[in-house]
Amino acid sequence: MKYAKWTLLALIALTIFGFFHYTLPQHDIVRIVGTENRRVDLGVNSIFYGSPDVGSATATNRDVSFIQTVLPDGKPMVYRNEDTGWGWPPYFKFDSSNLQTEAKALESTGEAPKWVSVTHYGWRVEWLSIFPNAVGVKVVSGPDARIIPWVNILILTLIGAALLYLRAMWRQFRERSIDPMLEDVGEAWDGVEDRADAAGARAKGAWARLRDRFRR
Repeated sequence: MKYAKWTLLALIALTIFGFFHYTLPQHDIVRIVGTENRRVDLGVNSIFYGSPDVGSATATNRDVSFIQTVLPDGKPMVYRNEDTGWGWPPYFKFDSSNLQTEAKALESTGEAPKWVSVTHYGWRVEWLSIFPNAVGVKVVSGPDARIIPWVNILILTLIGAALLYLRAMWRQFRERSIDPMLEDVGEAWDGVEDRADAAGARAKGAWARLRDRFRR
């Protein structure tokens, strides 16, 4: 039972971590080497893509824009560029066409690199054809530029403060309502036990007197 409890807690913690890691914005320092728009057939990976545009695509087959980049260590990284609209995650992104144009204008070569910070959410999973969704690009000074994730810090701080507030409210509610009720139940149960013990003692005494009477 102990192992089952810790396994369940580990799964819950892993799920929460995965949710925030996928949803919160991340920043990659990259060099843009190309952009493209291609037809994509979606399957089990469709949940990792944006919703289709109304009247212009189907849920399983549509055009998706991509931004092709190279990391400072030379590894490739490809981002999709889709609107999030009013859906989840709540980035309210409606400018994917503008972003594609900005990315195209920032293309560079290895001989004359332009380093940019790509803000994105999501994961890159090659065997599932899953790509992180770019939500913004910004020119930076170089491949060693440091980006402080202020948005993540603010969101996690607010969530932490909300959890502490809820914990304080729960403790106050427990102290005012649940603990006194449990004490009353405990006292009532103690009273029942005392009465049961007294009744048992009386019955035992009566049985002892009756037994003594028959022995005479």
